[in-house]
Amino acid sequence: EVHLVESGGGSVQVGGSLQLSCSASGSYNCMAWFRQAPGKEREAVASIWIGGGGEHYGDSMKGRVTIALDNAKNTGYLNLYRLKPEDTAIYYCAADYVTRPLSADEYNYWGQGTQVTVSS
Repeated sequence: EVHLVESGGGSVQVGGSLQLSCSASGSYNCMAWFRQAPGKEREAVASIWIGGGGEHYGDSMKGRVTIALDNAKNTGYLNLYRLKPEDTAIYYCAADYVTRPLSADEYNYWGQGTQVTVSS
């Protein structure tokens, strides 16, 4: 079983930056971030393989997001840049043993989510 706790969400102005954190316990081969805005489907933001296997980025924020993992702290980070109002959503951390890292259906373990609000 994997336990995940996100933090770092909040309100930011257009063009600003934000770092989200995901503290994890348990065993998994991949950590990912997804987001869901009101009335919209959940979409993949980014994922990272444990052990240095590389990252994947979804189309939603490509070029404005980076993902990183501190294995010593069992914590993942999602850095959001040049934020837009349409980035307003709840951001979720997920982790599990997966083969398709940007597919939400692959993940059984999810955090509670953290709200990101971008205002003009």
